[in-house]
Amino acid sequence: MTIALKWRGALTNEEINQLHAEGFDHAYVEDDWTDRLSRLSLGWVTARDDQGLVGFVNVIWDGDVHAFIEDTLVAHSARRQGVGKRLLAVATEQAREAGCEWIHADFDDHLKSFYFDACGFRPTNAGLIQLR
Repeated sequence: MTIALKWRGALTNEEINQLHAEGFDHAYVEDDWTDRLSRLSLGWVTARDDQGLVGFVNVIWDGDVHAFIEDTLVAHSARRQGVGKRLLAVATEQAREAGCEWIHADFDDHLKSFYFDACGFRPTNAGLIQLR
C-alpha cells in the first residue's frame, strides 16, 4: 500500500476528528480543525493511502525561531510502517525551510524511543504546569 505525504495537505474536520479520536483513544469530538490550523499553524503534514487520511502532524510556531510538534497521529491500520517517522521528517524539513532554529516535541514516556531513536530528537529539560 502506498502512503503519500503532503505538507499542508487538504483535510476535513470530520476526518481529522476521527483520526484524533482513534489516535488518542477518546470519543469523537467535532472540533474545527480547519480554523485552528489556519490561525495557529506554521503548517501540518497529512499522510493518505487509498482509504483516506492515515496520518497527521501539526506544526505550530512562535512566528520566529521555535516550532512545536503537536497531535502526531497515525491510524492503527498504518502503524509500524514508518509513517510517523516520515510525518516528522517532513515537518522538520518544512520548519527548517521556514527559518525555524528549533523544533520541540512533548510526549509520553512510552514514545521516547520513537522520538529519540527513530526521529532524532534529543532529551532536554522542560517544565510543565497542568492547568485543568
